[in-house]
Amino acid sequence: MEFEKQQSAGYLANHLARLFARNLQARIKPLGLSIGTFPALLVLWDSDGLTQRELTEQLDIEQPTMANTLARMERDGLVVRRKDPSDARAQRIWLTEKSRALQAPAVAAAVQVNSDALAMLSEGDREKLIALMREVIAAMRTRTIEDAR
Repeated sequence: MEFEKQQSAGYLANHLARLFARNLQARIKPLGLSIGTFPALLVLWDSDGLTQRELTEQLDIEQPTMANTLARMERDGLVVRRKDPSDARAQRIWLTEKSRALQAPAVAAAVQVNSDALAMLSEGDREKLIALMREVIAAMRTRTIEDAR
């Protein structure tokens, strides 16, 4: 069986993700942010005070990766960890004023990257592409959970 990378959804999605990441990195680096911290910030900007486990689950990343990302974010003054008052074993991740102040320019950068990348598509095609991507992600998450059982 021959593998045609230009016909592979996985290859193309990976390539597209790398291009998005490269463009976003160029726009958020002046803010002192990185591609590694941006997804966690997006989640925390929506739901501040999550546990590391909750962040890991929402971002679909491995626990050690999340631990390293949070350590860098803490070092850079973007988050603080505080003990959960109802569970002494857990820590909650809280945004700092510094990271809250970066939300508007960072989100604007991401919006611009998305806009630039999809500019050649009609509004309908953009909506269809994003809807299809959501469907594939949901299906793959479900399959991954079922395979783990």
